[in-house]
Amino acid sequence: MRPLLTALALGLAAGALPAVAADHLVHDAAEYAAATRALQPGDTVILADGVWRDIDLLLRGTGKIGQPIKLTAQTPGKVILSGQSQLRLAGAYLEVSHLVFRDGWAPGSEVVSFRASSKEWATHSRVTGVVIDGYNKPDRQQSDNWVGLYGQHNRFDHNQLVGKTNAGTTLVVVRNATSGLDNRHRIDHNWFGPRPNLGSNGGETIRVGTSTDSQSSSNTVVENNWFEHCDGEVEIVSNKSGGNLYRGNVFFESRGSMVLRHGHGNVVERNVFLGNNKAHTGGVRVINRHQIVRDNYFEGIAGDNFAAALAVMAGTRDAPLNRYEQVDDALIERNSFINVRQVFLGAGLDDERNAMPVDSRMRGNLFIGDGSRDLLRRQGDLGGIAFSGNVQSPTLSAGFPAGVTAQAVTLQRATNGLQYPVETLAAGAPRDLAPIARTQVGVDWYPKTINAVALDSGPVRTVAPGEDTLTRAIAASAPGERLQLQGGQYRINQVLDVAHPLSVLGPARGQARLQFTRPSLFEIRAGGALKLSRLDIDGALAPDAAGNAVVRIAPGSQAFNYTLLIQDSRIHGLTSNKAFDVINAGKGSLAARIAVTGTTVADISGSVIAAAAETDDLGTYNAEQVDILDSHFQRIGGPLLSLYRGGTDESTFGPTLRVQRNVLDQVGRADDTSLRLHGVQTATLTDNQFLRSGRVRFSHQVGEPRLAMRANALTDTAAAQTDTPAETLP
Repeated sequence: MRPLLTALALGLAAGALPAVAADHLVHDAAEYAAATRALQPGDTVILADGVWRDIDLLLRGTGKIGQPIKLTAQTPGKVILSGQSQLRLAGAYLEVSHLVFRDGWAPGSEVVSFRASSKEWATHSRVTGVVIDGYNKPDRQQSDNWVGLYGQHNRFDHNQLVGKTNAGTTLVVVRNATSGLDNRHRIDHNWFGPRPNLGSNGGETIRVGTSTDSQSSSNTVVENNWFEHCDGEVEIVSNKSGGNLYRGNVFFESRGSMVLRHGHGNVVERNVFLGNNKAHTGGVRVINRHQIVRDNYFEGIAGDNFAAALAVMAGTRDAPLNRYEQVDDALIERNSFINVRQVFLGAGLDDERNAMPVDSRMRGNLFIGDGSRDLLRRQGDLGGIAFSGNVQSPTLSAGFPAGVTAQAVTLQRATNGLQYPVETLAAGAPRDLAPIARTQVGVDWYPKTINAVALDSGPVRTVAPGEDTLTRAIAASAPGERLQLQGGQYRINQVLDVAHPLSVLGPARGQARLQFTRPSLFEIRAGGALKLSRLDIDGALAPDAAGNAVVRIAPGSQAFNYTLLIQDSRIHGLTSNKAFDVINAGKGSLAARIAVTGTTVADISGSVIAAAAETDDLGTYNAEQVDILDSHFQRIGGPLLSLYRGGTDESTFGPTLRVQRNVLDQVGRADDTSLRLHGVQTATLTDNQFLRSGRVRFSHQVGEPRLAMRANALTDTAAAQTDTPAETLP
């Protein structure tokens, strides 16, 4: 027996037998560093439950097939990475799971990175069950990517990413010759939750590649994910490489489209796009060579132009890498377009983009419009697309070539939640299409919600008149609270900071009078929203100071996606400064909506709404939606509204403006401008009276801006000046 024991001892000493996998429970950064110095295949590092602040988690090592090196939480959802924390992976066969990033932001360019440096990256590795919740840099113009996929054969699955508000793609596949171009990643079963409008380029949810490397193939699979309210910009998914597969995803009420921006030979199949008629919800935009779009289902898609349910682009001949390449050999088949606003063929045709699609086929598709307009919009010669076996219901759009027939169909919703014709029909999406359930993506131990507080959602608190009574009430207010003012005089000696949703309500119009002794009455900050109703606001006591305004959004305030409502009020006496505005939106701020309704504004030296701070012409602007309704404006020194969007970037939808049923009396006479609209995408002016006022000035910048006018009475007021034809509404 002694020789056998000796041999066994020697074998153990030489490491001939497999090492036993070890679990390392760690409680702080020092213990983590010690545990990860020499990890072996099958080892697991377990982070103890609690808040880990400012932790740099670098998982480096080489596991094996079936024996990955793991990093996980002691309890799913109970390990919170906050402050300046990040996760990096380098090596092979690594797996990270069950962590939560929130209450902070990444110190570098990525929250989760499949690399440690430009020379060390991960392969055959996985991140699963990780939550990134509102982990945003405090300056929304500062860009980062929440997830950076490098290397090859990595998987990102069953994760939840929600609430990104700063610039940068939510998840990006980074490709280069060093870490690999043929990536073969898999991105699946993730919940990409609400991402608000960024108001500029750089708000994609997924991007695979860049223009520079777009002529090579990534071969990445993006499947069975949910994209819910992903509204960052016009491209929800920006494909910029070849050979990728987008399959089985659900796009739910997300503004924008799945865009085949660059790269060739990509496949978009068996996806479900549910817009529920939300504005700017889109489908698929086709560009480049050898693209396949098949077996997809589109319903309630309200977008048009580049965000149409289907947009097939015109391209540029001999296009440089950053432009639109001609569509060549595209196959678009067996898709259902149900209750959609528009299909756009030849989209973007202009002097540069004049290469129409060639050698392409559209067959077996079912088209049903929403009835708001003719379904088909076409530009240029469609002779390069062969149509066959397509059906439009109930009647045929005049612009479709042969190969599309009209047939009345009756739709019935199937058990999969989708609608199909009762009639036997060869066209349309397959009946075995099974959208991935929302419960099957992300994790089940963390809610799929954003805890947003709405205006008027909190309790009502009464505020008595007097000096600084409103100041103290706002300082003590809670998010969503409604401050109900009693009748009387209110003197305010401090600027009222609004950092959460807040309503200030008078008892009846004219009965609660606010006077302020500072340059501004209210200042909206990050997280703020404001509703003012039934108030009398008098600027007579305000000092002569630069930037005077009733409501100010300061440059650099990071006020983003806020709402500002002024209702049934009277505002007057803003004359202490030559440019005293009612609302002044500073550079870097973005309102989701500014609305002035049922309000009288008189005797002010500046503008009612000054939202023209983004003059560096990068495609940014200060307000997505502006509504001016049922109001009376008299003796206004500046324009009623200045709204500016400069540059030629095509990544946004706004601004959008409605001016309806107002009286403008002596508005903007100083420079003959009552409304200065620069780069506004949609402006509707109806049933307004312009008396002794400046003219409307509308200038075109990018896209297809629309100025629609009806029943506007001009008295001692010049006609509108516009560089794009104004549409006359019926």
